[in-house]
Amino acid sequence: MIDTSHLNERGFWHVAALSSALLVATHTCAHSICRSTRNLTDKQLDAVRESRGVVGFNLSVNDVRPDANLDANTALDLVVRHIQYLVDRIGEDCVALGTDFDGAVIPSSIQDASGLPRLLSALRTHGFSDAMLRKFALENWLRAFKVIWH
Repeated sequence: MIDTSHLNERGFWHVAALSSALLVATHTCAHSICRSTRNLTDKQLDAVRESRGVVGFNLSVNDVRPDANLDANTALDLVVRHIQYLVDRIGEDCVALGTDFDGAVIPSSIQDASGLPRLLSALRTHGFSDAMLRKFALENWLRAFKVIWH
């Protein structure tokens, strides 16, 4: 598996051209919402979907927020809307949790792994079914790993 999360767009397309494997970005967000250079453009997101790959949603606030500010007071509703954009764009089978708890500024309502139930509850409140939440939290990664390791 080649993780495209730290590649620029040109590097992403090199991987897409040279590899027949699923396209995976373990921790990133949508560039159309936040213009961070590490976030994927809609065209890149479409390529991940077409490969049946996975985008791990990154909780780093400067990749989630439209203004890219390092503000831990980022509303959980903003996080949910960003995740919803990804699901609407590439489908519930290609979006998963990809937190980036390793040194990033995370929304204060989540902070760390102990706050993930609050995120899942907010997603449920916004219409995500239990089946979708299982895919988001675990099953989409398991599917991708099964394909990659097979």
